[in-house]
Amino acid sequence: MSETEFASDIAFTPAVKAVQSRRGSRGGYRKMEERGGWQTTVTPDLATFIAARDSVFLATASADGQPYIQHRGGPPGFLRVLDERTLGFADFRGNRQYVTMGNLSENPKAHLFLIDHASRQRIKIWGRARVVEGDSALIETLRVAGYAGVPEQALLFDIAAWDANCPQHIPQLLAADAVAAALAERDRRIATLEAEISRLKAAGFGASLG
Repeated sequence: MSETEFASDIAFTPAVKAVQSRRGSRGGYRKMEERGGWQTTVTPDLATFIAARDSVFLATASADGQPYIQHRGGPPGFLRVLDERTLGFADFRGNRQYVTMGNLSENPKAHLFLIDHASRQRIKIWGRARVVEGDSALIETLRVAGYAGVPEQALLFDIAAWDANCPQHIPQLLAADAVAAALAERDRRIATLEAEISRLKAAGFGASLG
């Protein structure tokens, strides 16, 4: 059996499989591989998950293997599904260190990590990334209408494999705007109930409401 027979072999290298065997988890992952293993294309569920994200972590490494993780964010849907194997986003101007850009110029292997804290879901995507400069049409395609960020270039990501993790150990966090909306709805409901109580008291039901 070839060590590159399964999509998950992009992460489950011989060294990783050796540790899995030593720690007792190799059998379970072997069954997962034989059942079809990880996905290699964008499914409808993955497309829906990506469209709702306003944040992603992009991991790259230099030619000598020094890792680097960069956060990228924008309005929900800033990370686009371009086809069943390609993702892309407009790369907005940041602190101009260009570590990711430099890494990709000598090592295209990359990783995307997406997490939804509210529903405690995470997706890991392995593949290759490339920076596209000077393609105004592509950048315009990836631009999110109404967002003030200034795109410097586009970044395209070719999917090799992806996997969804279990929710174990993921803290459940809510976005500030979601909390604000929930509190506003609570306050609206309280105001409605208080107005109804006042109306009933004025109508002579005060004793029963006291």
